[in-house]
Amino acid sequence: MPGLTAPSDYGREPPRHPLQKINSKQPFNSEPPRSALIASYLTPSDFFYKRNHGPIPIVEQIHRYCVSISGLVENPKELFMKDIRALPKYNVTATLQCAGNRRTAMSKTRPVKGVGWDVSAIGNAVWGGAKLSDVLELVGIPNLTSETQLGGKHVEFVSVDKCKEENGGPYKASIPLSQATNPEADVLLAYEMNGEPLNRDHGYPLRVVVPGVIGARSVKWLEAINIIAEECQGFFMQKDYKMFPPSVNWDNINWSTRRPQMDFPVQCVICSLEDVNTMKPGKVKITGYAASGGGRGIERVDVSVDGGKTWMEASRFQKSGTPYVADGPSSDKWAWVLFEVTADILHSTEIIAKAVDSAGNVQPEKVEDIWNLRGILNTSWHRVQVQASQSNL
Repeated sequence: MPGLTAPSDYGREPPRHPLQKINSKQPFNSEPPRSALIASYLTPSDFFYKRNHGPIPIVEQIHRYCVSISGLVENPKELFMKDIRALPKYNVTATLQCAGNRRTAMSKTRPVKGVGWDVSAIGNAVWGGAKLSDVLELVGIPNLTSETQLGGKHVEFVSVDKCKEENGGPYKASIPLSQATNPEADVLLAYEMNGEPLNRDHGYPLRVVVPGVIGARSVKWLEAINIIAEECQGFFMQKDYKMFPPSVNWDNINWSTRRPQMDFPVQCVICSLEDVNTMKPGKVKITGYAASGGGRGIERVDVSVDGGKTWMEASRFQKSGTPYVADGPSSDKWAWVLFEVTADILHSTEIIAKAVDSAGNVQPEKVEDIWNLRGILNTSWHRVQVQASQSNL
């Protein structure tokens, strides 16, 4: 691509916040402390998880950078940043979550393969950019199209990013054309994050944001858009990020029996407490995040301070001081919800949180029931242990 530096220059790492927990240096993967997630509704880019499959590209000479749109379309084009910026700009508040969020907890049941994420491979931001539906209109694909005249049914995103799983080729993923051409799906070609230009870690100069879908489909450092007949055949669509039952292991796996994972399930996590806490008996404020995929709202968050015997409902909010209403007209449908409840903790106990989304989907109680060999979609009840002690800490 014009403007991309030589691979030998990949070594210049971007600056990063010292509180980020590094899960992997090559490729670089990190997450913030869980307490940082509940410090604000919007996650600052410094505290947004960083998920990579290869060296982080450097795109320079921005005036030469362009994205090609081709494939099963009658009017292929190359778009420069000025062309994309000339389209109407939309700001979409959306939560991105790695499919492997909470993998570490799943690995305690049985070993799994993948980066060892705690609970912070998730973040919420305002993404600014052009709607993909508007971009596709530039090549003659109208809104709400499910198949082009040449038989295209999927939109494939190809990255500048090169990774070993693709034998040194680019990272890529796809979504259905019907989703890409639906303005209500809010799929963006984003060049801003929280009102600032994207930084290198988050896809500068241009990335895809697919709200409500696992982060693996929101391709960073976008180089090309291909209109194709079938789903993307890349590694991360066909040989990864699929949900298998607990009975499948690496000896009997058949990747072709499962579809690529898209929407993420309902999820919630306590962020004000670590996995094991020692505190004085008394009132404790319990706060965290809850989110569901596909634009589904959070109907309820239940918290137990007696190991699941009894439950109380937490308050939910997106804007401070304003109660959140699932699927309400003023609620950000692609964004997480923060929850809060205060409880008396008088002795050592297990605190649990679980959420219900607006479709009535509930989180599974036990991680054993959803264990899978890749350790994805751990949405089991979130549990933290509390040791109550009268001694001076």
